[in-house]
Amino acid sequence: MDKNIFKVKGTYVNGEWFNSKNRYDVFNPANGEKLSDVPISDNKELELAVESAKKAQVAWSKTSLIERAAALEKLAKKILEKEEEFALIDSYDSGNALTGMRKDVKETVNNIRYFCGLVREVKGETFSMERNHLNFTRYQPYGVVLKINPFNHPFRFCVEKIAAPLLMGNSLIIKNSEQAPISSLRFCELLEDIFPKGLINVVTGGPENGKYLVEHPDIKRIAVIGSVNTGIAIAKGAAPLLKNVSLELGGKNPIIVFDDADPDFAAGLAIKGMNLSRQGQSCSSTSRVLVNKKVKDKFLKSLVEKAKTIPIGLPWIETNEIGPIVSKKQFEGVMSYIKSGIDEGAKLLLGGDQNKSEDLKNGFFINPTIFCDVKPDMKIAKEEIFGPVISVIDWDDYNEMVKIANSTQYGLTTMIVTNSLSNAMKTAEDAEVGYVWVNTAGRYSGAPYGGWKLSGIGVEECFDEMKGYARLKNINMKWH
Repeated sequence: MDKNIFKVKGTYVNGEWFNSKNRYDVFNPANGEKLSDVPISDNKELELAVESAKKAQVAWSKTSLIERAAALEKLAKKILEKEEEFALIDSYDSGNALTGMRKDVKETVNNIRYFCGLVREVKGETFSMERNHLNFTRYQPYGVVLKINPFNHPFRFCVEKIAAPLLMGNSLIIKNSEQAPISSLRFCELLEDIFPKGLINVVTGGPENGKYLVEHPDIKRIAVIGSVNTGIAIAKGAAPLLKNVSLELGGKNPIIVFDDADPDFAAGLAIKGMNLSRQGQSCSSTSRVLVNKKVKDKFLKSLVEKAKTIPIGLPWIETNEIGPIVSKKQFEGVMSYIKSGIDEGAKLLLGGDQNKSEDLKNGFFINPTIFCDVKPDMKIAKEEIFGPVISVIDWDDYNEMVKIANSTQYGLTTMIVTNSLSNAMKTAEDAEVGYVWVNTAGRYSGAPYGGWKLSGIGVEECFDEMKGYARLKNINMKWH
């Protein structure tokens, strides 16, 4: 493999590359080897990003929808030509399985093309109250949009999320996670012959740079994917200027297994729902299993057997499905949760330890971990772990089960496994979440994805996301 794929030209602002003297090293979480060094954007660069985005947006908003869509279609084609390169970068940088990162690149292109096809459907409404009167609405862009992204889908969340705001006539400033920054900076190399200078800017840095941008008076719209604490901090920073903020945040998502479900099928869905190709580092991971006592034993047996067979190893090797945790800090956090589960009396059925086999001993590998006899008030049952840890809670009373399912601060997803239409529909109605699966897992372009409670504000990957990047203006007119 050519290690030059990890070299970055710098941060990307106003169509130019910037390399501040303040830099940090990026390490491979699988073996501790240095991958690259990345500049940290300073305030002067951040200010230039805002100014150039403002200027580019004025011209961009005057281009036709057809021109905007054509530019994004051209970008999508260039991405596919670099599919393997971007997938490899994310696999080495984030620790996620190569097969999953290939899927991320494909999904990025699919979602860009979905929005390109959808943009013609963003139409206003008209009505008339009397003769010589017309009332109509129009969608107009916010201006400069700030996107703040996490580490678990570095390329996908950076790139596919540009489609809706750009198509609605906005410009962008993107700040990706400092834990996996390489692919978003390499992506900027594709922009130079497609978009005007300043329309898309990618900057780096930690919370202090995020705060600077969030509070900047010329940024009117903010979209965040991250933790609950991050989302709350950003919402507070944006509040004094009443900025429009959308938040896709964390989850402590239940999978509910009824007594009529096939235990083996349910166990397979529990594994799939945990997103172990990202080590459970996914906001939608079904990390709480609420299983009916009548099928508990068979379910647990199948769950453990399936988890034991999942290949764990260097993520760029195609046969491996579980790679390392993204960083030492994240690794230590997951291990502390595992310790708390043991200390609070949950029964450890599998894993709970670092994988120290010869080729993995220098990485942050955690074996798939399963707890049973978990109580709803335990830390591992209430808080988002963001690691390969499954907590199993048994139940026999429907109302008590629903109470447990809805008892956390989160409300992102729920998975229901049952052969009863009545069970499925009743539970889907009772679940205090934004997204429900029944006997399946996965997401589809066009289906709104977003959370309730502290899991977020707004929805993504759908028509409403696109409309959410424009302000609605009503025009009420009469004539003689």
